[in-house]
Amino acid sequence: HTVDHLFDRRIIFVGGKGGVGKTTTAGALGLMAADTGRTTLLVSTDPAHSLGDVFDIRIGNQETPLGTNLTGLEIDPEAEADRHVETVKMSMKSLVAPKMYGEIDRQLDLARHSPGTMEAALLERMADLMADARSRFDLLIFDTAPSGHTIRLLALPELMAAWSDGMLGYRDRSRKLGELIHLFGKQHSREDEFGMIGGSIEKPDTSRDVQIRDILLTRRRKFHRARELLTDETLTAFVLVLTAEKLPILESKKALDLLARFDVPVAGLIVNRLLPPDAEGDFLRERRLQEDEYKDEIDRTFEGLQRVYVHLLPHDVHGVETLLEIGKTIVRQLSDNSEPG
Repeated sequence: HTVDHLFDRRIIFVGGKGGVGKTTTAGALGLMAADTGRTTLLVSTDPAHSLGDVFDIRIGNQETPLGTNLTGLEIDPEAEADRHVETVKMSMKSLVAPKMYGEIDRQLDLARHSPGTMEAALLERMADLMADARSRFDLLIFDTAPSGHTIRLLALPELMAAWSDGMLGYRDRSRKLGELIHLFGKQHSREDEFGMIGGSIEKPDTSRDVQIRDILLTRRRKFHRARELLTDETLTAFVLVLTAEKLPILESKKALDLLARFDVPVAGLIVNRLLPPDAEGDFLRERRLQEDEYKDEIDRTFEGLQRVYVHLLPHDVHGVETLLEIGKTIVRQLSDNSEPG
């Protein structure tokens, strides 16, 4: 896969180790895509939310115009987790007798602060956007939190299947137990100890069963569809950003292995913040010698992937003009497949 025709895809993920310049790269790509006439939604899933800082504009958790054909959105993981937990509470309460509602609230309020809840909520919102926003925008660009996070979206269909099958199985077993008790002469209502899950034996609540099954199966389908999109190389591309340093190179190797295992198409690498060739002085000369070694390692390690090289700028990256400058550097190399300087 090459980065050629990158903007012909419908979804681009920009990933990599924290601090390598993912947001800048995503912003630059968004501007260049918008410049070609493609309506583009630029989505930040990184809790640091530097997307607004880079564009010098307040974005937040609603779609915000960033320029012609370009819209920004910063997903708030905290708000997503709250919304996610409320949805799960409603689903769970439809499964149980009212006397259990307080316990469900207690357990899920605890779960809200457990590891993984925020990530699960964030991944669900990303899956929703992948399904919904594609009908409204030509291109979605996700500025993702560090690499492993997005890749876990791919494992969710299996996890969701196991969880929802377990829930449905538990409900079926609960009903069978209720039927057995009924056979032995005890009238069973939703409020007895066996009625924590399921309707009464006299009136099986089939409409509620259908509703619960629909909720669970809809979520499973959503994640299956997200994975189908993620692994379709005509629709999706993953772009890895790294710097010519030891840890980002190691992280990029791990990310590529993981992406390959899940058959996610990788379009290429953007090697960011290389020292400009005209930077002078003994200190910079030493840095360049080390950087050249790492650059050789990048070329050897990622030989099969197209690589784009971006030089360090003499000033901070913020504002559309600087992003356009970076975007043009990237697109120029994509078109002629050559290195700068």
